[in-house]
Amino acid sequence: MTEPVHVYAGECTTTYRADADPQRQRGRVVVVHKPDGTVLVHDAAGYQPVAWLTRANAVHRERGPEGGFGLVAVKDGERLRVESHGDADHACHDATPAGVPVGHCPDCTGRLVRARGSVTCLGCPAEYGLPRDAAVLDSTCDCGLPRMAVERGARFELCVDRDCEGLDASVRERFDREWSCPDCGGDLRVLRERSLFLGCENYPDCGTSVGLPDREVVGTCECGLPLVAPESGDATADADARCLDGCHRAAR
Repeated sequence: MTEPVHVYAGECTTTYRADADPQRQRGRVVVVHKPDGTVLVHDAAGYQPVAWLTRANAVHRERGPEGGFGLVAVKDGERLRVESHGDADHACHDATPAGVPVGHCPDCTGRLVRARGSVTCLGCPAEYGLPRDAAVLDSTCDCGLPRMAVERGARFELCVDRDCEGLDASVRERFDREWSCPDCGGDLRVLRERSLFLGCENYPDCGTSVGLPDREVVGTCECGLPLVAPESGDATADADARCLDGCHRAAR
């Protein structure tokens, strides 16, 4: 989905104010105002902006009487003002996320890219959020979207559209009530609060909970909780596995 990026160029005074005294700079610069509220002020040297404000809460733009412009961006206690002197150039361009191509959109045939934790279409508003550790696969779902691989105690290969194939439902089908609570003997349920975890069914009488692993489950600890493969790869022996609560006991 395209969104407008505003670009200004001219001789400007830039004033940045936070808790300290304001910092002022003057020169011929290029100012970029992105759709997410980010404002960047670039001069002739290097890639680093001379002033910037990332994802401002509010940005106000105005045109001056002689073809100039004024721009003010505000975020919490920060304030960035750019004011041109005399005539200045202004252009507005459509822009999209830029990322690694991963297929074509089944809705509009536009290019799909993976960028900033999502699979996004460059031709329409379609966007599909990804788990932070997901790998987008070369295979395609029956709906036409790419599939992804996610480790949650086992490897799950699912459509990137969670309304098509839900990660939570797949993990619950595999691991819900798979283990017993080491404290009260109740079943451990697969639950979600921001992320998936295992929680005792007897809450609040029993508050046992452990994070669902992002690695393969390779056995069961003496305490009753899952043993997971070490971060370096698959476990080659019981001693290499780790209990979810860190007790590092041998598998049963």
